Amino acid sequence: MDITQILGYISALCIGIILGLIGGGGSILTVPILVYLLYLNPVTATAYSLFVVGISALVGAIHNIRKGLVNFRTAIVFAIPAFLAVYTTRKFVVPNIPEEVITIEGFVITKSIGIMIFFAFIMLLTSVSMIRSKRKNDQQETKVSYNYPLIFIEGIVVGFLTGIVGAGGGFLIIPALVLLTKLPMKKAVATSLLIIAIKSLIGFIGDIENLMIDWSFLLSFTSISVVGIFIGMWLTNFINGKKLKKGFGWFVLIMAIYIIVKEFTK
Repeated sequence: MDITQILGYISALCIGIILGLIGGGGSILTVPILVYLLYLNPVTATAYSLFVVGISALVGAIHNIRKGLVNFRTAIVFAIPAFLAVYTTRKFVVPNIPEEVITIEGFVITKSIGIMIFFAFIMLLTSVSMIRSKRKNDQQETKVSYNYPLIFIEGIVVGFLTGIVGAGGGFLIIPALVLLTKLPMKKAVATSLLIIAIKSLIGFIGDIENLMIDWSFLLSFTSISVVGIFIGMWLTNFINGKKLKKGFGWFVLIMAIYIIVKEFTK
């Protein structure tokens, strides 16, 4: 095991700590870590990321369920179109992306490069969401209502994006829950974790049928990340995670730019 692989496993712990501290966003680094430190190809990395994200989100969701913060009806309504989209994307769309997607002035954008560039774009959106986040801790209970057509469309979009890049998409889900179902912010954040867990793990099922999964590696990497979550939750007693969120957003922005530069200069 070389130094970059050791750093990869240490990074898995950091992913969990960030998730525990700020409640989301840390999993956006899973794919770059798997690709650049552990040398996995992007298709396998996005598949493994779905599992890591799904298990990590499930840990957070169980914690929130115990606190009574999860709205199960909302989770089910949103998750159904999302998991149908993510499963379809992983099972049928990703395997059928051509190895050479497009050639621009002699530069060939391969399937691997295309996935990483698209992933970097999602990272950019996530970083902007974190940097500009001004969420109010709205505890006011209002009557939950459902805009079913828009929820369905949003679920399909989030599921497709999750299927392509292997990230949770919380930055899209949380505003949708607030706007389309009228959930208070705290419950929207808590409910989003259950949605992310369901759709990520179901999306991963689509990969089991297409890829050879190294379960020993995947379970060890995920276990380290989960340990990090509990460390992060403990650290919230001493550190204000919300204050760290904007700084982490800038870090994600820098990582996104790094990925774009690296992929276009191969």
